[in-house]
Amino acid sequence: MKKQREEVQNIYETMRGWRHDYHNHMQMMKAYMSMDQAEEMVDYLDHLEEDLDGIDMAVRTGNVCADAILSSKISMAEKQDIQVDCTAKIPAALTVSDVDLCAVLGNLLDNAIESCVKVKESGRFMRIYIGIFKKQLYISVSNATCEKRRKYLAEFVTQKQGEHGFGLRRIDRIAEKYDGYVNRKNEPGVFATEVMFPL
Repeated sequence: MKKQREEVQNIYETMRGWRHDYHNHMQMMKAYMSMDQAEEMVDYLDHLEEDLDGIDMAVRTGNVCADAILSSKISMAEKQDIQVDCTAKIPAALTVSDVDLCAVLGNLLDNAIESCVKVKESGRFMRIYIGIFKKQLYISVSNATCEKRRKYLAEFVTQKQGEHGFGLRRIDRIAEKYDGYVNRKNEPGVFATEVMFPL
């Protein structure tokens, strides 16, 4: 969870820094306008746009912590040429804590990105869906994979080593803590994980 906290902190520190510089940016643009330096003004605005793209909160779920984690991970995925499709809406009242929710999301997306980068760039994708389904918070992450289909997915969890294996087991433990449910599906070229928490 330390990694996720650091990512959230970095996003907000960058946003605070940009707000702090806002006055200076306005002064620069006014100066370019007063001197009729349209080309320099456009260059300056292009530079600001690049900075803003780097801190864009791409996702608005209704949960600030989830927004930060999802935005950070989606940005990381896109830098790896992974096509991302995300639909997410999180209710205000949850049984799962923000800390545990972000740990689940962070681990799911880290695993998805790790799997995608092993696939040819043209075939990389990640689909994220978060919403309410049958009075439960439903989280689904599916991604491209080059791994073969496994008949027994329990073996997949126990055989994974290092950070990936730890992340999978962490997701399982958090779901169990809240009487939730984890389901993993593996088809040729696609790996999907569903996590559900009672509301």
